[in-house]
This record gives sequence, structure tokens and C-alpha cells, in this order.
Amino acid sequence: MKKSNFIKTSVFVFALFLGQSFFAQKTKMVGGAEMYPSKNIVENAINSKDHTTLVAAVKAADLVSVLSSEGPFTVFAPTNKAFDMLPEGTVSTLLMEENKMKLQSILKYHVVAGKWNAKDLVKLIKKGNGKAVIKTVSGGVITAWMKGKEVYISDENGGKAKVTIANVNQSNGVIHVIDAVLLPKPAM
Repeated sequence: MKKSNFIKTSVFVFALFLGQSFFAQKTKMVGGAEMYPSKNIVENAINSKDHTTLVAAVKAADLVSVLSSEGPFTVFAPTNKAFDMLPEGTVSTLLMEENKMKLQSILKYHVVAGKWNAKDLVKLIKKGNGKAVIKTVSGGVITAWMKGKEVYISDENGGKAKVTIANVNQSNGVIHVIDAVLLPKPAM
């Protein structure tokens, strides 16, 4: 092989390797399903067995098109177990058509405009001397804080949720799985 052909071939192989490493996107397993960074929030959430209640709520609240849009959004996604911790009958009541606005408010309380990965949240927490107050899409605020190396989110009523899976990247943002449902202050 000529030296110039060897160099061209070597450069091509190196570029191919570099391109694959640069463009390769990691998937995460959530609810027994791979979450693909090339899919949007709704497309991925539908496949998670741990988020069937959340998906049903998003559909009932007519928020599928919003969470499928370009975003970017950060979603703190409660698991089915998190919804199960609510008082009996709460979820079925919220899923009723006449409670759509209340359901929308609760779901939007779990969404923040922009893509905030765990590193961003930790940086904000440190900058805020241990707490980061974050405005949600619903207009309410949540507070991010840390206990050891774990990130927690508190709602306006003193409820708290632990981030159990962070940085589930989506084409239109990021999901952080949480173990409790966050509730906004009741409207006066």
C-alpha cells in the first residue's frame, strides 16, 4: 500500500471512529424500556412500564402535543408507585373530564422550561447555598436540594421527591424520574 493511500485510509478510519463516538447517544433503561435520545418525551414515556399512570394523565389533560413539541423541557416524571402514594381515589378523580384544568396544573408543575441536566441542577443548588428555587411551567415553584449526593425536589406544600433516575435525554429535553408526585399550592 502506498504511503498516501495508507494515510488516507487511516484518516478515514479515525474520522469514522470519531464520528461514531461523537454522535453516539446513550440510552437509559426506564421502566424496562430503552429511552432513546432521538425520541421526544411522550414517545419515550409511552414505553416505560413505570410511567403508565403519568402517560394516562398527560393524555387526559390534553398535553401530548405540548410535550411532543420542540421544547426544550425538563420533566420531573413521577412513577406509578409515586401516584399510588396519593390518597385513594385521587388519580381517578383527576382523570375525570371535569377536573382537566386541575390535572393540567399538577402536570405542568412537574415541567420546567429549558433542558436542565443533573449537573445544571447541582450547580444551581450550590450557587443557591444548598437550594435552587425553580419556576415551573404552571407558574408555581419547586425547590431542588441535595442530601448527600442525592438530588431532591420539594413542592410548595412541603412534599419531597427524590430523583431516582437522572438525565434521561430526549430530543426535546430531559426527564428526571422521581419517586413522589409534586403538588402545587391550591388556587385560592
